[in-house]
Amino acid sequence: MSSYRLLLRFRSVAALIFSFLLLSLTLSAQSKPRARDLGVPFDGTPGPYNAITDVKEVEVGHTTLISGEGQLVVGKEPVRTGVTAIHPRGNSSNDAVFAAWFTLNGNGEMTGTTWVEDSGFLNGPIMITNTHSVGVVRDAVIAWKVKHGSPDMEGYWWSLPVVAETWDGYLNDINGFHVTAEDAWHALDSAHSGPVEEGNVGGGTGMICNEFKGGIGTSSRVVHTSQGDYTLGVLVQCNYGSREQLRIAGVNVGREIPEHTIWHRDTGSIIVVVATDAPLIPTQLKRVAKKVSLGLGRDGSYSGDGSGDIFIAFSTANPRADASKGLHQLSMLPNDSLDPIFLATVQATEEAVINAMAAAETMTGINNHTVIALPHDRLREVLKQYNRLVK
Repeated sequence: MSSYRLLLRFRSVAALIFSFLLLSLTLSAQSKPRARDLGVPFDGTPGPYNAITDVKEVEVGHTTLISGEGQLVVGKEPVRTGVTAIHPRGNSSNDAVFAAWFTLNGNGEMTGTTWVEDSGFLNGPIMITNTHSVGVVRDAVIAWKVKHGSPDMEGYWWSLPVVAETWDGYLNDINGFHVTAEDAWHALDSAHSGPVEEGNVGGGTGMICNEFKGGIGTSSRVVHTSQGDYTLGVLVQCNYGSREQLRIAGVNVGREIPEHTIWHRDTGSIIVVVATDAPLIPTQLKRVAKKVSLGLGRDGSYSGDGSGDIFIAFSTANPRADASKGLHQLSMLPNDSLDPIFLATVQATEEAVINAMAAAETMTGINNHTVIALPHDRLREVLKQYNRLVK
């Protein structure tokens, strides 16, 4: 057989393997019921996947680390952590996007945001992990960009990665530093479009939300404006809140399901990423990022003193806006057309948090600490009791 035919056969097999892996990811992401599947009513119209990846070009990847059980042995086990990567323009693009960030409460970290604030650009992925792994993930992103990208217009290698965190130390050996550069690279390289895995995955693996198991959640909205139709998507890593404050579809579900609480006060943090293809400039994206707060308020958050509630928003419109030469012609929505964008942000944030809890599963971690999943049957009973169940 000629080498050419061998190459064709190799490419065919590789394509088949890739298709199988993508199908496996899709089926895995779809296998868990989401909040709407349980009959939770939400306002607004979601995109095809009801995920941040409904925004064209956006890709999401996870590395999930779960091993060991029983008593904590620092540096060994149990491990309940990971990394999540969000590519604004796919994992092969070096094209910056307009972006802005906002902190509702600052007991947390998101690196790289001072330059996002001053420049108005986000160049590269957004990474989310646990609190004590921010450094290794940040350095890994720089190394990954050096390998996969190219120097800037003037020939310099220069990067200020955006890496955010929430604390998973109730379930995970957080001081064991189990997240490695290879784990960050895997999340970056495995990122894909389509359905997004939720719950106990990636950076959300060991997270807790309203004293139920939390983690990664996502949602999207189709946005109708006077200038045209756009898509907006939200991804959250939720690790905040007290049980008694939890509200779902306007119902104080937390007080109706009081069993197996673990805190005595509002505890934890949340990272929220907002993506849209609407042509927005950084000042407008700052306003969008602020509106995340209202979505969290619908779910019962009041952003407690110890919470790190940090949000970043970006727009995939206006490609090559960061080019260093030439006069740039930009498009932007007028400010008086932004109300549908604001509303979509609130709606998608509200749903993404509940999707995270709906997908999450009961987990036991260090020292046999156990955090229960949101019980689907009890949730449906409560919503039915208050005439909020839709199916």
